[in-house]
Amino acid sequence: MTIARSPLAPQGFPDLPAIQGVAPRVARARYKTWDRCDLTFIELTPGTAVAGVTTQSKCPSPEVEWCRAALALGQARALVVNAGNSNAFTGNRGRAAVEAIAARVAGHLGCQPSDVFVASTGVIGVPLPIDKAEAGLDAAFAAPACDWEDAAATIMTTDTFPKAVLTRAVIGEKTVNLVGIVKGSGMIAPDMATMLGFIFTDAAIEPAFLQKTLSAANRTSFSCITVDSDTSTSDTVLAFATGHAGNAPLASFDDAGADAFQAALGDMCLQLAHLVVRDGEGASKFIEIQVEGAVSDESAHRIALSVANSPLVKTAIAGEDANWGRVVMAVGKAGEPAERDRLAIRFGPTQVARGGLAVDGYDEAPVTAHLKGQEIEVGVDLGLGSGRATVWTCDLTHGYISINADYRS
Repeated sequence: MTIARSPLAPQGFPDLPAIQGVAPRVARARYKTWDRCDLTFIELTPGTAVAGVTTQSKCPSPEVEWCRAALALGQARALVVNAGNSNAFTGNRGRAAVEAIAARVAGHLGCQPSDVFVASTGVIGVPLPIDKAEAGLDAAFAAPACDWEDAAATIMTTDTFPKAVLTRAVIGEKTVNLVGIVKGSGMIAPDMATMLGFIFTDAAIEPAFLQKTLSAANRTSFSCITVDSDTSTSDTVLAFATGHAGNAPLASFDDAGADAFQAALGDMCLQLAHLVVRDGEGASKFIEIQVEGAVSDESAHRIALSVANSPLVKTAIAGEDANWGRVVMAVGKAGEPAERDRLAIRFGPTQVARGGLAVDGYDEAPVTAHLKGQEIEVGVDLGLGSGRATVWTCDLTHGYISINADYRS
C-alpha cells in the first residue's frame, strides 16, 4: 500500500553535517517483500558514550531488553536498526536473533557484544530471520557510508517522510553538533513515546550526565506526544556522544556549557517529537493541547492526554467541527480534580466556555475558521491551581483506519 506524504510534513530534508566518529550505512535485509533498504548499521568510534530511554510496555521486545542491559555499561561501538519486523513477542527465537546480530557486529568491529545496540520496528509476533539479519549486516559492512537522509529513510515503516533535526551548542570555545533521526507514525503514545529515535553528537560528555540530560529532555518532548493512545513494545530513544568536538567533558550541570547542551538536546527532542506527530497516520492537523490551572503539573499532563487521546475530540477537529462540548467530556473523564463551574475552554485565541457554560455572545465563526487551518490549539483552564502541561497530537481521519486495516499486507 502506497501512503501519500503527510500534508503536515516539512518542505524538505534538512542539510545535516557529518558527526565525527559516526559512520552510517544501509543495506537490504529483505525483512519484507519490499524494494528498499531496511537495515541501518551505524559504526561509532571507540569511547562513545551512550544513554537511552525505552518503552514502559510490560511486553517489551528483546531488543529493548538488550538495550536496557547494555545501557548500564555506558559505552557503544555500533547501532543496528531493523525495519519491517519488530521481533517482539517472539520468545527465545527473538532473543537469539538479537544475540546473533550483536555477535556478528562485535566480530566485525572487534568489540564486546554489549557495545552493540539493536532496535527493530514493524510487525509484532514474527521472529526476525537470523539468516536475513546476518546477510544484511554483511552487506552493510561492505557498503559505503551513507548520508543522514538515507539512514532516516531506512528506519521508516508507515512513515511518509524521513525525519531529522540539527541543533548546536557552544561548550567553552567549542561548538558541538547534535543530529537526530526518528521514525514514528502510528502506535504512538507517551510511555516515553512510541517510536525509534537516535541522536548523535560530537560533544564530550560522561555517560551518567548524558543519561540525565536525555531523561530530562524526554519528559517534555517524547513523553508529551500521542497519535492514537497505543504504546509500542519497541520504543527506544538512544543518544550517542563521540567526544570528537574536543570540549572539556561535561559531567554535571556545574560545568561550563552544560546548560547550553541541555537546551540544544531538549530543543532537538521536541522538534523530533513534533515531526512524529506531523506524520501521524492519516493526520491532516497538528494539535497542541495546553492545560493550566490544574492542581499539579502531573494532573495537568493527564488531563491534556485525556483530551488529546479522545476519538471524539480528534474526529471533531478532523471534521472542523467546533464542538467544544467534547473537550468538556474529555476533561471530566480524566479522573483528575476538576470543577465544572471553574472550567474554561478556548480554541485558538477564542474563548468558547467559561464558568461551566458558553461565554456570553459566543460566536462560532472564528473557531470554525481556526479549525480550517493545519495548526490547531486547544486551551483548558481548570481554575484550581498552578499546574500546567502541553501535549501534542493530531486529528483522527479515515486515513488512520485504512493504513492500520491493511498494515500487514
